[in-house]
Amino acid sequence: MVKRMEDMALEIRERMRGGKGSVQIRHIFSQDELTGKCRLFAQVTLEPGCSIGIHNHDREEEIYYIISGKATVDDNGNVQELRPGDAVITGNGAYHAIENTGTENLVLMAVILLFD
Repeated sequence: MVKRMEDMALEIRERMRGGKGSVQIRHIFSQDELTGKCRLFAQVTLEPGCSIGIHNHDREEEIYYIISGKATVDDNGNVQELRPGDAVITGNGAYHAIENTGTENLVLMAVILLFD
């Protein structure tokens, strides 16, 4: 199945999970379009200073893969700087948060895989 960018749902969330500013989520494929156990497959864009607040993942795991920009991630208390090509996986009850700490947009892929 081929899906064009203009056919992908675009969502803007303000103060996502208690974070700062707005988050742009381009839903590449919806959960209904996927056969596997995937809750989210999206490109996420955060402008400088914007963030997704602390949240946990029970019975699932979320992967962030950084495409461009610079971020600080809090992965269950382990605070690290992320750059393009870096990835982080959080799940099984752990928490995370991410913030754009650079001067350009932070663009990342976000995938949430379900355990059941």
